Amino acid sequence: MKLRLFAALCVALLIGHVAGRAAQRSTSSAVPRRIVSLVPATTEMLFAMGAGNRVIGVGTYDRFPPEVDRLPRLGGLLDPNIEQLIALRPELVIVYDTQADLRRQLERAGIPMWPYSTRDLADVTSTVRALGTRIGLSAEANATADGIEARLKAVQARVAGQRRPRTLLVFGREPGTLREINASGGYGFLHDLLEIAGGTDVLADVKRASVTMSTEMVLARAPEVIVELHYGEEWPASRIAEETRVWSQLSSVPAVRNKRVVLVAGDEFVVPGPRVPVAAERLAAILHPEGAR
Repeated sequence: MKLRLFAALCVALLIGHVAGRAAQRSTSSAVPRRIVSLVPATTEMLFAMGAGNRVIGVGTYDRFPPEVDRLPRLGGLLDPNIEQLIALRPELVIVYDTQADLRRQLERAGIPMWPYSTRDLADVTSTVRALGTRIGLSAEANATADGIEARLKAVQARVAGQRRPRTLLVFGREPGTLREINASGGYGFLHDLLEIAGGTDVLADVKRASVTMSTEMVLARAPEVIVELHYGEEWPASRIAEETRVWSQLSSVPAVRNKRVVLVAGDEFVVPGPRVPVAAERLAAILHPEGAR
């Protein structure tokens, strides 16, 4: 069940079916000192801009930075604990834009909220800036956003001019099989990261953040590199090797034939927050093992 809930969170982050930046407004303009963040991305943003000492509660799937481990867990996208949340007396609650029921309850309780939404990579730094303005830390937020953008540009510069391998970016499938393959399509922050890292997205023409693929579709797209993202609980090396071997049944796919199927672990690939440059750097090192370092 926990894996199902986490998968739902990941898909929600990737799809970004939301109202857009205009929705990122609170019902109050007061500078908050007690903040609950139910969104891992915004939790990381708050700590990155120096507001970690204001965070009094986080969501179920917050894992970074390590300081979140000492904070109350208040549920997430599908299971927010409204009673515990209200008991903390927050001055601002950051929620997913899609959490309509939770937003109504917070409104009835008179608690200011800030609805979060994301669509593509550019939204990461625009969200950092908007959130910083909301909590009275504009300068710090702008500096954080500038740093993110500079690191992404540096990755892009390092791989400029190199051949861009046709790449399939997978973020989910049924363990031990090639059923229910979920991959990044030609829209969203993962697609943008792949392009910055010097890859050509084999699903660039499918303008969706999440694409469910059959093995026949993988064969038809013929990726030269397959990068499979893993997040959440750590896997031992034996499990990684076992899951990598699952792809051997598609031996005619160039990525499989040339042993360029790579499983990588890291929540930075599913949390569109301040660590997206780390994700871009890791992808670049996979796609261009000589020139990206």
